[in-house]
Amino acid sequence: MIEGRHPVLECLKAGKPLNKILIARRIGRHDIISQIVQLAKQKSIRVEYAERSILQKLCGGRNHQGVIAFIAEAEYVEVDDLLAIAHAKGEVPFIILLEGIEDPHNLGAIIRTADAAGAHGIVIPKFRAAGLTAVVSKVSAGAVAHVPVARVSNMNDCIKKLKEQRVWVMGLDGEATIEFTKADFKLPLALVVGGEGKGLSRMAKENCEMLVKIPMKGHINSLNASVAAAVVMYEVVRQRGN
Repeated sequence: MIEGRHPVLECLKAGKPLNKILIARRIGRHDIISQIVQLAKQKSIRVEYAERSILQKLCGGRNHQGVIAFIAEAEYVEVDDLLAIAHAKGEVPFIILLEGIEDPHNLGAIIRTADAAGAHGIVIPKFRAAGLTAVVSKVSAGAVAHVPVARVSNMNDCIKKLKEQRVWVMGLDGEATIEFTKADFKLPLALVVGGEGKGLSRMAKENCEMLVKIPMKGHINSLNASVAAAVVMYEVVRQRGN
């Protein structure tokens, strides 16, 4: 964490990768606070407001001046960088798109599996989703240092852009009619995984070129998001013979 008005403002000016900024409610009018909010908006960094007591607890009673910024555990990249990584390796692109994974443990587990399965990177939303926090880094067993992560303001725009670049976009959906083992994962692939409990949004389903499901034989009709992602990632590995 970065605490204090001037340190947070300087982080924003320097372009440091921030997950979010927390500002105390009823802080009053301050030029520096206004600059922080304006810069955060320009850089699409989430700003949240909380009671001053919460900020006090987070920073152990130190003087935070009503502002705390949370720095990402790793630098974010651009979506184009993920494709460039695949091409530089001479490999068929394999990217994971996470539509609103909010649990940092799930995100960390997915990043860890993505590293093991040889995925070229992960795309996450900037808003209403977990970022690269210390918890994510720990759960990933350090894989955040090896798996590039891009953040986008609009996941559906990202899907459309990937399709324009001839990447096959496939969504994982429990209501799909096609089992995932029947799909061709040897093509340039972007696998879209929905958020916990919600699955894929309607727009994401419509923008995907194919929807696949994991067959469920027991009494529970869904898997944890990180487990479901892992199952399909290793089908990609199996089909590609990596």
